[in-house]
Amino acid sequence: MALKKKPVTGMKDILPKESRIRDYVIALAKETYGSFGFSSIETPCVEHIENLCSKQGGENEKLIFKILKRGEKLSLEGVENENDLADSGLRYDLTLPLSRYYSNNAASLPSPFKALQMGNVFRADRPQKGRFRQFMQCDIDILGDASYMAEVELITATSTLLGKVGFKDFKVRINDRRFLKAMAAYCGFDEEQYDLAFIILDKMDKIGPDGVKAELVSAGFGEEAAAKYLDLFEKTSSDVEGIEYLKGVLGDNLEAGAADNLQTIIRLAGQTKSVPFEIAFDPTLVRGMSYYTGTIFEIEMAEFGSSVAGGGRYDEMIGRFTGTPTPAVGFSIGFERIITILLDKDYEVPGTTDNIVFLLEKGLPENRVADAMKEAAQLRADGTRVLVVQANKNKKFQKEQLMAAGYTNFKDFYKEELKK
Repeated sequence: MALKKKPVTGMKDILPKESRIRDYVIALAKETYGSFGFSSIETPCVEHIENLCSKQGGENEKLIFKILKRGEKLSLEGVENENDLADSGLRYDLTLPLSRYYSNNAASLPSPFKALQMGNVFRADRPQKGRFRQFMQCDIDILGDASYMAEVELITATSTLLGKVGFKDFKVRINDRRFLKAMAAYCGFDEEQYDLAFIILDKMDKIGPDGVKAELVSAGFGEEAAAKYLDLFEKTSSDVEGIEYLKGVLGDNLEAGAADNLQTIIRLAGQTKSVPFEIAFDPTLVRGMSYYTGTIFEIEMAEFGSSVAGGGRYDEMIGRFTGTPTPAVGFSIGFERIITILLDKDYEVPGTTDNIVFLLEKGLPENRVADAMKEAAQLRADGTRVLVVQANKNKKFQKEQLMAAGYTNFKDFYKEELKK
């Protein structure tokens, strides 16, 4: 039986043009985030199954690629469910591994600790444009800082990176999970039903207010309570005044300091931005991860039609490992979505170094091959990218392929003479 040449569903091969763009964005991210004081770290792509299934990853825990036990540990005897056969799995994001990493290494790290982590994550999701089962994530996190400065720094650093890639006029949407809970309490929802209400609210941009209200009623929240809930969103503006309005309406239902904290973040992020973007309060913003405890944010771009970055505060996750509460907040760009947008734009990496292809005719004498190799070595020493290859019979097609791979200059070496 012939081997399969296509990648596994949800995975993809990366061709040279895309690889150049990816390498450029990765280098730019490291340079930009490094200038803000973030330190690069790495965590394993394999995590303990207990950590991955700790009910902190929301729906992503249903998408884990689990790894079977090996050798004598893999036994069907006494097996009750699939988790009895697995002892580890591929990470579905970088936040949980970072929390384990910090818990294990905090004594060797500064406080607060600003981490930059880039790497592949894995989810058994339904593939679609810009979404794969193996994909790169690019996260920055600040651990050990409970103040609003951490959120401002994350928003400023992330927007700066997107501006350097060439994006502008995007929108940063921001909310706080404490507002979500206070609004639900104000409307009389049972606390055990909050998550269900938030799941329905998260559909606002797809089904609109009427659709959200209908689903709430259908889920048993009651016509009056659902109407009261939707009325809050209708009367709330997307600026600091909207936060002030909700603060007054929600009263004691809202945790003290939550409104002032969010207003300060919006004002400071707007004043310190280095590229044009809008920052707006969005009380409908939910973010699906159940580990978020406070501020949450997303960045949306018209080019993609959905969010391309997101994050929030997760002050309780590290404490699950250590028993000691540790403030933490992070922001992740949708690396694959950014690359998809750039590919759709036929993006060219700026400032690409000079490059040239030496095409050596078949049968070229050894001394001429040596001359070509020496010349290539000198050009490389001067910073030029040089590819030395043997010329194909169809040289025109060969050059077209090399041009598609990013080469712009060619030099032919013939048997009869050295033509420049």
